[in-house]
Parts: sequence; structure tokens; C-alpha cells
Amino acid sequence: QVQLVESGGGLVQAGDSLRLSCAASGRTVSSYATGWFRQAPGKEREFVAAITWNGGGTYYADSGKGRFTITRDNAKNPVYLQMNSLKPEDTAVYYCAATPRPYGSAWYYGPYDYWGQGTQVSVSS
Repeated sequence: QVQLVESGGGLVQAGDSLRLSCAASGRTVSSYATGWFRQAPGKEREFVAAITWNGGGTYYADSGKGRFTITRDNAKNPVYLQMNSLKPEDTAVYYCAATPRPYGSAWYYGPYDYWGQGTQVSVSS
């Protein structure tokens, strides 16, 4: 069984940066494709970014292109989401997800097999 744990969220001002981390326990996920999603109050969960198991491919929602960067360090386990130039509309609970079986050209939208509990990101104006 894989447990994913997110960290790094917090309350920041518009224009600030945060780096979220997604660490796995129970089993290494170094061979798993990993994604970040977010859910704002009253809204559906939406895709933010994803990375292939070896870091060779990265994918971003339009909302984060140019501001967010997803990376991974398989030697140390975590997957990171660097978020720069944060905006109030980035306020949400951010979740990481992983799958050993990404399927199709749009695999990054899901489905994923494992999900974390989420970390709150709040951006004030």
C-alpha cells in the first residue's frame, strides 16, 4: 500500500512563492507517474501539473504555465511543485496523486491509484 503525504502549504501574499512536496511511504513511487491537483471551495478538483516516472515529461494546466514547475528527485522520493507569482485564485487544497500505470496520451488527467490528504494553500491579495 502506498501512502502519499503532501507538505509545504501555507498562507502567503499575492506574488509570493511556495514549494509543495509529495512524499510516499509504504512503497517507493520512483517508478510512478505523479500529478498535482487542487480543489477550491465550491469548485471541482482540477488538474495542476504532472510528471512522468523518470521526470522526462511534464504537463501543466494553462493556469500554472510559466508559474508552476513540477520536478522529482527519485533518489530522495519526493515530487515537488514549485509555485511562483501566486495569485488569490490559486487558493485551494492541493493534492498529489500517483499511478504505476499511466494510460493514454492524456494520462495526466487520471485516473490515479493513490492520493494524498491534501495541503492548504491560501493566497491573500
